[in-house]
Amino acid sequence: MPLDRAGDSRPPSDPLIRSGRSGWRSWRDRLLADPRFQRWAARFPLTRPIAKRRARALFDVCAGFVYAQVLFACVRLRLFDLLFEGPQPLEVLATRLSMAPAAAERLLAAAASLQLVERRGALWGLGPLGAAVVGNPGIAAMVEHHALLYADLQDPVALLRGEVPDTAVRRFWPYAGAGTGVVPEDAVAYSRLMAVSQAMLAEDIVDAYPLTGHRCLLDVGGGDGTFLATVAARLPGLRLRLFDLPAVAAQANRRFAERGLADRAEAIGGDFRQEPLPAGADVISLVRVLHDHDDDQAALLLRRAHAALPPGGTLLVAEPMIDERRPDPVGDAYFGFYLLAMGNGRARRPSEIRCMMVEAGFGQVRERRTCQPMLTRLMVGNVSESGRQGV
Repeated sequence: MPLDRAGDSRPPSDPLIRSGRSGWRSWRDRLLADPRFQRWAARFPLTRPIAKRRARALFDVCAGFVYAQVLFACVRLRLFDLLFEGPQPLEVLATRLSMAPAAAERLLAAAASLQLVERRGALWGLGPLGAAVVGNPGIAAMVEHHALLYADLQDPVALLRGEVPDTAVRRFWPYAGAGTGVVPEDAVAYSRLMAVSQAMLAEDIVDAYPLTGHRCLLDVGGGDGTFLATVAARLPGLRLRLFDLPAVAAQANRRFAERGLADRAEAIGGDFRQEPLPAGADVISLVRVLHDHDDDQAALLLRRAHAALPPGGTLLVAEPMIDERRPDPVGDAYFGFYLLAMGNGRARRPSEIRCMMVEAGFGQVRERRTCQPMLTRLMVGNVSESGRQGV
């Protein structure tokens, strides 16, 4: 048996080791909370850099909402689009932003500190992060959408205690509770947001799993068909089907016709909670769908997918997942609270999704590497030649 860091041969699960580590951490916490130690650490040469990093990290956590609002103001004012035209002087920008020069300079200075814009002599230009926003319309769309989330988080304690009867995020995603009662007017808004944000991920997913060798893809919860349009451009011989709520499926069929895909793509309206998935596809994709649903609904969806696939069929689950190795601000903090405001679903670790897929009947479940794992990770599973199950 390998020795631990202290040379002890006992396993890490040994109660004495756990007790020792817990005691050390308690001592550490008391030390770090001591103002006298904090002052000493800030002055001592060896600990000064660590103290400064931790102080800055704590301040960034406190100021994070302000930083987000600076970005929101830039997006709302279309500042990045203005600067994409070329560097401009403060006076010109102030006029185009309809604000006093002093207010414009305050916004620009704040944005420059976040690398959204940058000062170039007497002019202001795009910063590296601002340029990235221009190149990804989905980022700007999500930034504007977050105004709803910020409103819901005005009292996070009340939200956590279940004392908020309704939220703006829940109203924006009516399918979280309304099911087939979603009307076309509601579907338009959230389908548009899904489309612009999904476009950032579609190429990454197809790069990770090229879909070659398949004949028909069913995209469940596919919105207006943005993901399928990307697949169509990459695999002209693949037949495409989409399954979503009736109001959304109707939009998707119109989009397929506009994109010249009506001869090989169709959208079918329905609700997986009430009926089986359409059969006939040999590969099914769930792109940012599973995390929108609680465990019982997610498990049902996976079983429905397994039942709809033939032996040898494949399931793709693509969505943001929580890092297995360390606390994950994206999965644990952002998606944790976003889905709380939505009133349904949760972010999961790859190991959790793997277990759920196996329990639904899938075999050979494995993760495929994606270029942007912070935004989406991809799990792939197959239906074996035997052991099928109904739902």
